[in-house]
Amino acid sequence: MSDAPQKRVLVIFPGALGDFICFLPALGALGEDARVDLLARSEFADLAPAAVNVASLERYEIRRLFVAGAQGEERVRDFFASYAAVYSWMGSQASVFVRQLKSASQGRARVFPFRPRDQKMHQRDYYLTCLNAANRNSPLLAITPRPQAVQWREHFWRRNSLAGKAVLTLAPGSGAAEKNWPVHFFRAVAEWWRRATQGAAVVLTGPVEEERGGFDTLSDCCKRARDLTLAQVAALLAGSDVYLGNDSGITHLAAAVGVRAVALFGPSDALEWEPVGERVTVLTRNVECSPCEVSVMKSCSHHKCLTALYAADVIREFEKLPEVATLTRLGAGITV
Repeated sequence: MSDAPQKRVLVIFPGALGDFICFLPALGALGEDARVDLLARSEFADLAPAAVNVASLERYEIRRLFVAGAQGEERVRDFFASYAAVYSWMGSQASVFVRQLKSASQGRARVFPFRPRDQKMHQRDYYLTCLNAANRNSPLLAITPRPQAVQWREHFWRRNSLAGKAVLTLAPGSGAAEKNWPVHFFRAVAEWWRRATQGAAVVLTGPVEEERGGFDTLSDCCKRARDLTLAQVAALLAGSDVYLGNDSGITHLAAAVGVRAVALFGPSDALEWEPVGERVTVLTRNVECSPCEVSVMKSCSHHKCLTALYAADVIREFEKLPEVATLTRLGAGITV
């Protein structure tokens, strides 16, 4: 084996959680023969491979690239000088940023659009295509919860009397309220689950959901999990029996940790955004106007792609899942 130091590459990635989960296979491809420094949301360190060093995208050297003349600053030049290559999915439409990044990196930077242009493909495949790695037989993405987070989950299970019970975790929110299944449908599924399996439901909410509100109707039929780190969310999902959620980053994370996941798609295009995993079921109403553009989604007056996907429809699909069928048979045999 060579004793030569491993080359370093810098990755600039501005996406949210769902984007990042889709990006992980590309990140793995970059890390096969290099040490990767990733500038992204700092909380992604909870999920990134151990060999990837994650730091916040909010740093001086990146901000300065949007200001003319910054490539001549010693601090900026020195920062990029140590990298054999730079890959950025940020700033492709900002000519000043692109020009200065390429100059500061001495021509070693490649800048890609964040979304594919003029073609439909899954976001995961798009990122791999940027690296000419789309045809490789990469394994399905898998995220293993951190040991400390697993210990937290065990404490959460004990505190909420979940040990030994069938647990359904619900994530009723998403980055856009227009992608959310009606909350009273989530409640109907949670109540059915409790009756059918003699189990328990957990509702998972993040800062966006807490700020928007509207989920209090789930409080009396679900245990509440809030203000969690991504490491804790991954551990909670991995310890659940089944997960139900909208088109969201949390749903992508559920698929990645391997829990039996049911994903509800309305205005989003599942061909581009469905969670990737062996135990994922995508449910959609398939109405004539779905999927739709964001501008249409924001102004839609009926949202029937979600409102006409009734709780009874989802429960019927749940009952077809072999894991759920087993749990409901066990629940039927329990005397309460």
